[in-house]
Formats: sequence, C-alpha cells, structure tokens
Amino acid sequence: MAANPPGSFPDDLDIDTVPPELKKYGSDWFAVSNPNAKRVLDVSPMHTLMHESAVCCVRFSADGKFLATGCSRTAQIYDTKTRVKTCVLVNDAADEDLSIRSVCFSPDGKYLATGTEEILVYLGHRIRNVFYGHQQEISSLDSSADGRLLVSGSHDNTARIWSMDDGTSKVLTIDDPDPLNNDAGITSVAFSPNAQFVATGSLDSVVRIWDVATGQLVERLRGHRDGVNSVKFTPDGKGLVSGSLDKTVKYWDVSALMAGGVGAGLVEGHKGSAPASGATEEGSSQSTIDFTGHKGHVPSVAVSHDGQWVVSGSEDRNVQFWDSRSAMVQCVLQGHKDSGVFPSLWASV
Repeated sequence: MAANPPGSFPDDLDIDTVPPELKKYGSDWFAVSNPNAKRVLDVSPMHTLMHESAVCCVRFSADGKFLATGCSRTAQIYDTKTRVKTCVLVNDAADEDLSIRSVCFSPDGKYLATGTEEILVYLGHRIRNVFYGHQQEISSLDSSADGRLLVSGSHDNTARIWSMDDGTSKVLTIDDPDPLNNDAGITSVAFSPNAQFVATGSLDSVVRIWDVATGQLVERLRGHRDGVNSVKFTPDGKGLVSGSLDKTVKYWDVSALMAGGVGAGLVEGHKGSAPASGATEEGSSQSTIDFTGHKGHVPSVAVSHDGQWVVSGSEDRNVQFWDSRSAMVQCVLQGHKDSGVFPSLWASV
C-alpha cells in the first residue's frame, strides 16, 4: 500500500500529546483534528440514539429533519433536533434473525423504504408497497432524485431498478465471463444525481456502472483489492467514491462517462495517492485518489453536499473526514464501542 500523502494524519499519533485546541473529549467519545492540516471543521456529538439491537444502517431525509435506522426486524425514525423517536416500523413477517440492512427516504420525505428479503415502502405507519424479486437478502437501497425510481442491491448478484408508479423492475445481473471469484454479491447501490446511471459495489472487488434506461453494464472499475462495501456519487456527478474491505477509500473520475463517453471497459485503479495519468482499457473512468489510513474494513462512505468532504466509517471504530481534493484527513471521530460505523451526510459540513 502506498504511503499517505505529505501532511496526512500521522499513523502513530498519540492522542494524549495532541494540543488541547485540536481535540475534544467526552466520557465515551473523542474528536481529534489533524495537526498537519489547517483546521476548518469543529465536530461534536449532537445526540446518542440508543437501540435495543445492532444498528445495521442509517439514512437522513433529504431536508435533514429526520434520521432512519435499521435494526433487527425494525426501522426507527428520529427527529434530528429533539432526538424523539417519531415512528417504529416493525416487519412482523420477517424472521427474528433477519435484520433491516438498508433504509431510504423518498426525496420528499413522505415514504421510507426498508430492505430485508423484500422491500417494504411505508407511508407513515402503513405499508404502501411491497416489492418482491430478490432471491437473497437486500443489502442496499437508493432513490432517484425525482423519487420515481428505487434501486436495490442484493447478495443474489443482482440489482433491481423499481418503478415507484407500478412496481415493475429492471434487473441488473452480474454475469461476467471471468469473475474474480464466485461471489459477486452486491453490497451497495447508488444513483447518479441525474439518475442516468446506477453504480454498484460488490464482493468481487469491482465497482460497476449501469445505464438506467437500458439496464446495460457500461463500465467496470477495478482497483480495489477486496470486496467493495459502499459506493456514492459526488453531488456534481463527476466523481464516484467507494469504500472497501481492503481498508481504503477510492475516488473515481467518471466525468467522461457522465459527459457521454460510455464504454464497457475494464478499468485498472491507480495505486498511489495523487492523481493518476495512466491509460485505461476501453473504459473512460479511472481511480484518481486513494484515501488510506483506516486500520479496518470500510463498510460505508458518504460525501457532503458541497463535495468538499468525503466521510468514511470503518471497523477500526473511527469516522474520518477527508478533504476530497487532497485525500488529507481533517479529523478523526470515535465513540462507538463496536466495529462497523455507518456515516450519513445530508448537507454541507
């Protein structure tokens, strides 16, 4: 693995030696700013929302007023200002050991979709739609910006694009002739801002981009050395961020694809920390920045609405804020007691 860029967060940082102005402490949390970076963020915990079982996913509403969480058989909705639990949605039909792995608000905040082995779309406490089709557990959900489409990813090696109007779906199937391994289960899905494309991350370490209108695969992005857990487009649609079991976050330049340069080619990821200049094979996109420093798997990534910050949650129990242009860590947060952290951003930090 390449070394972090100059000025990055020191690997051997001793928190006790950090100057007081660069750190904050609570009884069960800390936030430490990078002493090698100009401090521009001031982060503190706002609420602690206790749950009776492991929290498998989180998602803000588009206006930031509500937060949805998924647990064992239940989803909760909280008011982000008051931390009041406004709604508990229980899937009585689900097995007791089956957890809700993904939640997703509609852009207008009226509906909440939850994923287990099927997708339930709630209007208030009432189930509005049930979408069946996946053969295994649903790992991820995302809504198009206009709310007309919902995309789901599953460990059955497929993603499905659902019409919220009539419930029909278009199936995106991973059927590569030479898969890196036999398990290409999809762990994450994301719409591009213009809803023209869907990105998927999968356990075979490949990020794929699909055309929404045709359902065709248009690009494979290869560069991660282990399964890809999370994918997110940048707000301008020109970049794609992915988090992986290989403990890294990658930024992919997909601007040519968004501009019309569609090509279903194999793309080899850049291995360094600076912008890459190597050629690609058929495809137009490439990995331009590596964000390295986590000591554990990276199950989730998020991007601020102004595109300035990439945020990653890791099994090392840290949440890291990265400058999206330089890959420099701005600050590190820790407060969870167990591995696996799932950040979600709705607005500029």
